[in-house]
Amino acid sequence: MKTNLITPEGMTKLKKELNYLWREYRPEITKKVTWAASLGDRSENADYKENKRLLRQIDGRVRFLRKRIETLKVVEYAPEQEGKVFFGAWVEIENDDGKLLTFRIVGPDEIYGDAKGYISIDSPMARALLKKEVDDDAVVPTPTGPQDWYINKISYTAL
Repeated sequence: MKTNLITPEGMTKLKKELNYLWREYRPEITKKVTWAASLGDRSENADYKENKRLLRQIDGRVRFLRKRIETLKVVEYAPEQEGKVFFGAWVEIENDDGKLLTFRIVGPDEIYGDAKGYISIDSPMARALLKKEVDDDAVVPTPTGPQDWYINKISYTAL
């Protein structure tokens, strides 16, 4: 089951997407469907079929976003979080081979699209890092066995 947490930036992004789909993209596609329907025989009208398919996709995404936004809890930064890994933290970690990873721990709704450097709070990596501090080590379960990572930096603004 997905965690119902989201950062303020993530919520803004979802609301922007919903607004765009409903107020801009859907009306544009509706006009195309109306135009294509006016041409007559819909059974062989590729424009009509394609744009109707697009409308169904848009409507499905709009329904999903409306329901999902209602269930999400926005997690604001709190000064008490400083120095420890919690939701919304940017973390730099390193393994014994010197491999460095930097990412932000966010809600599962935020890791898609252009969300580079984000991992879900539900991931094994994020779970292993929660409540840890700089210089702590975290053992992350992986399909090939546990891996050790050391926390170099924690920040609540981009590293």
